[in-house]
Amino acid sequence: MNESTLTSDVDHWRTQYNEIAASAGRLAHEVRNPLSTISLNLELLEEELRDTETPRDRRMHKKVQTLQRECQHLNLVVENFLQFIRTGTADRLPVNLNEAVNEFIEIFQPVAAAQKVEMIPHLAAQLPAVLLDQRMFRQVLFNLCQNALHAMPDGGRLELLTYERDGEVVLEIIDTGKGMDERTQAKMFDLFFTTKDGGSGLGLATVQRIVMAHDGQIECESALNRGTRFRIRLPAI
Repeated sequence: MNESTLTSDVDHWRTQYNEIAASAGRLAHEVRNPLSTISLNLELLEEELRDTETPRDRRMHKKVQTLQRECQHLNLVVENFLQFIRTGTADRLPVNLNEAVNEFIEIFQPVAAAQKVEMIPHLAAQLPAVLLDQRMFRQVLFNLCQNALHAMPDGGRLELLTYERDGEVVLEIIDTGKGMDERTQAKMFDLFFTTKDGGSGLGLATVQRIVMAHDGQIECESALNRGTRFRIRLPAI
């Protein structure tokens, strides 16, 4: 296959993907509108039934609360899917990755501390710059660190390392949580795959998509009861 044919195939694939992504985005918006109406009416109904005393009304109140939880879950899935669709391209600027990591730690540290998780940065000095969309990459950090907290319900350590290797800037996020089995590791980046109750299954898929939009790669090492290490490699400039 010559270079012009390969370029044509890539362009064709990108066009098809963009069309599918646009259609999926419109569908998600169409789902969200009636879902908002349903949620609002359930909220009004729940308020009416909240102080009722008859056994029948109490049963109805519980059923309405169940429907509310399901609507909240559906809304989470739709919102995360819309976010996933929007991550196809990144508006990248030269950035020192340490600055982005430090800014995130400052925001996320109180959340970690409330769960008795200690955040420990090990950031290499004089890192070369990378091309980064900081808004999008903050979502990568949030998703990975939030997953780490879920894996450490009784507390633990969350380490963030940066270093340079072979022309790349590397970020590692390491937790001391419960880890993942081989099946979970094999499927964790698949759309809608989740092991969490109420999860959307889009968090890690979005992470991978954002990293790829930065011409980077993401890898994972994990062992049950020994923790998890995510490694993100970005090209240095």
